[in-house]
Amino acid sequence: MGKLMLALIAAAFLAGCQTADDALTTGTTQTAVTGPAARAVAGDMAGRLAEQIGSAGTTTIKMKNDQSEFATALEAALKRGGYTVVADNRGRDMKPLELAYAIDSIDDQVLARVTTASIAISRAYNLTADGATPVSPLSVMQRN
Repeated sequence: MGKLMLALIAAAFLAGCQTADDALTTGTTQTAVTGPAARAVAGDMAGRLAEQIGSAGTTTIKMKNDQSEFATALEAALKRGGYTVVADNRGRDMKPLELAYAIDSIDDQVLARVTTASIAISRAYNLTADGATPVSPLSVMQRN
């Protein structure tokens, strides 16, 4: 009886770890990165993402632009790289690659994350008046 109760409690805790769907979300407590720093971080992250996801000519990216400077800079950097970026795929016969992003502050640095269903990349940056400098190696997590 004790083992059964322990198993039920463990199952209840593990059930709380599951997500309801496969949707990607953008962090709600993002740090505001503006101006040259937003463009520098977005340009670097877009380039690193391109290294991971491949050809721009055949990939359409679905991205929610929250109108922040970073989101606008990321969308522009992806478009400069040759990717088609859409806000939704209504009325189109396509299966876009869904992209989520987040910028969080950690100590005196920011951590930029760009995520798709199959890969997540992140990197820490020091922000300066004229841009941003990477202070960590690129972290790449591939999902199956």
